[in-house]
Amino acid sequence: MIVKLGLKIMARLLPGTRALRTLEAAARHLNFTRAADELALTPAAVSHQIKEIEDQLGLKLFVRNSRSMKLTEAGTVLFDASTEAIDLLNRAVSRAQKLSRGQSLLKVTADAHFAAKWLMRRVDNFRAAFPDIDLRFDISYEVRDFDADDVDVGIRFGEGKYAGLTTHRLFDNVIIPICSPQLLRNGPQLNVPRDLFNHRLVHIDWSRQGVTWPNWSMWMAAAGIDDFDESRAVVFGNSSDCIQAAVEGSAVALADFAMVANDLSDGRLVQPFALGVRMAPSFAYHLVYPRAGEIDARVIAFRDWILAEAAATVG
Repeated sequence: MIVKLGLKIMARLLPGTRALRTLEAAARHLNFTRAADELALTPAAVSHQIKEIEDQLGLKLFVRNSRSMKLTEAGTVLFDASTEAIDLLNRAVSRAQKLSRGQSLLKVTADAHFAAKWLMRRVDNFRAAFPDIDLRFDISYEVRDFDADDVDVGIRFGEGKYAGLTTHRLFDNVIIPICSPQLLRNGPQLNVPRDLFNHRLVHIDWSRQGVTWPNWSMWMAAAGIDDFDESRAVVFGNSSDCIQAAVEGSAVALADFAMVANDLSDGRLVQPFALGVRMAPSFAYHLVYPRAGEIDARVIAFRDWILAEAAATVG
């Protein structure tokens, strides 16, 4: 009886999951306002929850003054424990979700650009070939954690080196000029690369680990033009906006061939010059999944299908 009573008392002393999340966010940011923004709370609500935890445990977790905040030793111990507990709960929830949804569902995560311009245009082919697999999607630019998130396979752009995951390179990235057929018919002529000087040129600005996504300066250099003024090009934040500008007829864009292959074959876009610039070979789109997926019939089916589709895209 005494042991049971002691356990009940300890259970009442431990903060709940919501309180742990508040503590973790406040400790990570060392700022109640930023923690409140992340948690969709008010700073006053965060401050109140932290005060409740401190009162409940009889511990001082933060030292505050008018300009800064820092964790006490007790606060650091509880922050580390809260982080581990929340991560453990997230992973348990992910496993439970995968168990509860059955063996027919396959959940794929991909970024919005890849999904819209390549994957979704081919999904009907997969569903026709594998009607018993219920294909679902998680569309996000965030890189998902296969242990903590409810996903089975993913498409990632990068070097393809992911610890604990099996990876398959889908295709190389060849960057080509594209424009609308209307612009090609009605705009200034495009007979030689230098004629591009008379058009609005757009590209994206992307670099990582010393690798730069091909831009107009690089394309012009490959075309033998060494006097291109790069300030005349318009820089967009993502490839979708570049492609849309080309479709609307307002610009000539640089785009990844694989992402516009359907637009080219359907006549929505044209390629005024055959010259393409290859992305650094260390970066590409990859299919990724946990190694346990190597014996999962759903994952194997999706892997074989998407690799065949990728080969057909560049074939």
